[in-house]
Amino acid sequence: GFGTGFTPFAPGTAGSLLALIIYFFLPLDSFYWLWISLVFFFAGVWAGFEIEKERGKDPGLVVIDEMVGQWLAVIFLPPTLVTLLIGFALFRVFDIFKPYPINRSQKLKGGWGIMVDDMLAGIYANIIIHAIYFYGLIA
Repeated sequence: GFGTGFTPFAPGTAGSLLALIIYFFLPLDSFYWLWISLVFFFAGVWAGFEIEKERGKDPGLVVIDEMVGQWLAVIFLPPTLVTLLIGFALFRVFDIFKPYPINRSQKLKGGWGIMVDDMLAGIYANIIIHAIYFYGLIA
């Protein structure tokens, strides 16, 4: 993600922040973001297989997975600062702590293992944010 993977401290967090900045300043319909996420997802699967040949399993410099997961955390939601902050926090928590079945997805081979756990973390975050809106905890 534009060099954020080379950040010496928390490259995944840097990649997630970059994804939110892009999302915020590129106000597209959520269906476009879904397509963008799918394209980046499959590009990440391919790239993951290639980079693992040189760098080993799920190298930290790969942040395309965090970008896709972060976008999935906030699509189909109001693009407010509150939504983006909650989406960022929830996505990072799910990505770092990897509750079931996210933890199982890392056992997938190559690029699938790199991408699927972040995709699931983003989906988990998105579901929770939808519930927060549904129950009126934020307007």
